[in-house]
Amino acid sequence: MTAVLHGGEGAVPAADGRTGGLQVRDLRVTYGAGARALTAVDGVDLDVPRGRTLALVGESGCGKSTIAKAIVGLAPVVGGRIMLDGATVTTERERHAARFRQRVQMVFQDPYSSLNPRMTIAEALDEALALHTELTKSGRRSRIAELLDMVAMTGTAADKYPAEFSGGQRQRIAIARALATGPEVVIADEITSALDVSVQAAILNLMREIQQRTGVAVLMITHNLAVARYFSHRTAVMYLGRIVENGDESLYDAPRHPYTRALLDASPSLATDRADRVHLAGDLPDPHHPPAGCRFHTRCPIGPLTHPDRVVCRAATPPLADPAGSAVACHFPLA
Repeated sequence: MTAVLHGGEGAVPAADGRTGGLQVRDLRVTYGAGARALTAVDGVDLDVPRGRTLALVGESGCGKSTIAKAIVGLAPVVGGRIMLDGATVTTERERHAARFRQRVQMVFQDPYSSLNPRMTIAEALDEALALHTELTKSGRRSRIAELLDMVAMTGTAADKYPAEFSGGQRQRIAIARALATGPEVVIADEITSALDVSVQAAILNLMREIQQRTGVAVLMITHNLAVARYFSHRTAVMYLGRIVENGDESLYDAPRHPYTRALLDASPSLATDRADRVHLAGDLPDPHHPPAGCRFHTRCPIGPLTHPDRVVCRAATPPLADPAGSAVACHFPLA
């Protein structure tokens, strides 16, 4: 299967010069209204070009999964643009349209809850094919066999039910169903977090092989920085509804935002404890009432907590200058 992508007028070039795929500009998602309104995503920009993976990382509750849900029409977008190949598809009607659902697919964290336990694997895949393709019944049978082969499942799997498989096998089946429509973008929301470490590696390797074969763009939502580094071409770090840093492999070796540095220092490592390890202060602020200025300043190890003269951190929001390139939203970025 080869994903067919069209640049189209107004296509936004990615950092590596590619166009097409998914672009998000100034995305805002709000739940509720009035004093208890919660802006879960506040002005986020993302680029996921064809054939590439963007990992979106951050603590639980920062808004990562909300972005995924907003893209596929499961969360209320109140501002900004969602684009495919440069064409805007932001309204709820557009994101629920059959054509959009065919082009953008999502794989969820729990594969068992996303598969109908009363349908065989063949029936689940056939349902997607019947809705989004013009294949005949015999053509759909051939396509089902091709999809199961693509995710390294034997032909006998087609006639079994989800409960007959392990968690890793069910995730392979969920990936096969997402690929059934020949999507241009796949959103993978914590797809390895419920799996054993050895199974996680197998699923990530499978996703990489599929991407190389099909050219699909992948938005990988994860809290696991090791997973993000292994699988992604680029990484965006999110804190309290906003992107604070993005970049390529260099982000892991030389992070410029103190929050990125703290996340990396908190990751499990065989290295001995370092004297310069960054530790976060305090708890995550109330997302209903985020701090003014830089939202990270209440926990920042190099901000007003330790440097009282850095009042700008409390007063002004640091911009993310280049959402498609390497950038950091910090008044005093790390060297």
